Amino acid sequence: MAFPLLDDVVDEEVLILRRAFRHERVFRDRADPLAFSDEYLTERYRFSGDGIRYLCRLLGPNIQHRTARSHALTVPQMVCVALRFFASGMFLYSVGDAENLNKATICHTIRNENVSLAMKSLVHIFITFPGHRRFIHIKEEFYKIAAFPNVIGTVDCTHIRIQRPSGAHEGDYVNRKSFHSINVQMICDADCLITNLEAKWPGSVHDSRIFRASRIYQRLSLGEFSGVLLGDKGYACETFLMTPLTDPQTPPQQAYNHAHAKTRARIEMTFGLLKSRFQCLHHLRVSPDRACDVTVACTVLHNIASLRKERAPRVALDVDWDNAAIFPDNRNGRLVREQYIANYFS
Repeated sequence: MAFPLLDDVVDEEVLILRRAFRHERVFRDRADPLAFSDEYLTERYRFSGDGIRYLCRLLGPNIQHRTARSHALTVPQMVCVALRFFASGMFLYSVGDAENLNKATICHTIRNENVSLAMKSLVHIFITFPGHRRFIHIKEEFYKIAAFPNVIGTVDCTHIRIQRPSGAHEGDYVNRKSFHSINVQMICDADCLITNLEAKWPGSVHDSRIFRASRIYQRLSLGEFSGVLLGDKGYACETFLMTPLTDPQTPPQQAYNHAHAKTRARIEMTFGLLKSRFQCLHHLRVSPDRACDVTVACTVLHNIASLRKERAPRVALDVDWDNAAIFPDNRNGRLVREQYIANYFS
C-alpha cells in the first residue's frame, strides 16, 4: 500500500487515511445580532434595533464585503462588533467571547475593516458648528439654563487615557496627572450635542493652547459667528469667549459667575454622557493615532444616538482638571465681559 502522506497517491485506502488526518475547517454559527429585544441591544450596543439598522444603512457601502467568501461577517455583525467594543471598553478577546468570534476577527473588524474610519468620514455631517438648529434656537436653549444670553456653545477639553506609546515622543503624551493620554477639545450645545471636535493633541498640551491652534478659534476671531462661547478659567477671556471672574466682589459679578458656571456645566455633562455611553474612552489600549480615530467615531455615534433619542446611560460627570490660565485675558474681551455684567446681571 502506498504511503499515506505522499502527494501522488491514488489508492482508495490511502485517501481514507488522509481524510482522517485532515483538519476540517469549522465555521461557527453566528446568530443574527438584531434578533434580540431593544432592551438587550441597548444594554450591549447602546443602540436599539432600529438604531443599529440605521447605522448599517449608513455604513454599509463603506464596510460591506464584496463576497461572502470564508463566511465573511455581514454588515450588521461588523457594526455590532464595533459597537460592543466602543460600549464596553473590554479587551478584544473579551469582545470576541461575547460575540462568539475569535480575537483576530474582532481586531480585523474594528481596526482593519474601517468601521472606525467609516464613522470618522461622517464627522462633518454629524458634527457641525454651531449646531444643526437655527442660531436663535441654540441661544434660547442656553438662555433657559441660567439666563446667560447670546451663548452658542460651551468649550472644554477632556483626557482620554491611552497605553504608553513607543517612540521618541512618548513623553509628550504624559499629562499633568502623570498618565498617558490624548487631550480632546469639544464644544457642545445645550442639548449635549457635540458641535466641534479637536482630537489630535498629546496629553501634555494645555487646553488653551489647543483652542488657540484650532480652526474654530480662527473663525470666531474673524467674527464669523454672532454669539459667545463659555469656557473655564483656564482659557483667556476673549470677545467671543466668556470666562468666569477669579474674584467676584459685587452681587452682579457673583450673579454672572453663577450663571456662567451653571451654563458651562453642559460641557461636563456631555463628557460624562459620552464616556458613560462608550466605556472604551476611559482607557484605550491602542496607539495615539488609533485612539484619535476611535474618539472621533464615538463622538459621531454619540451625536447619532442623541439625535435619534436613544436611551442614555446613567451619567457620571467628568473630572474637572481645573487648569490654570497660560495666556493673559484679551483687553477687549474683559470689556465685553464687563458689559455683560452691567447689561444682564445688574
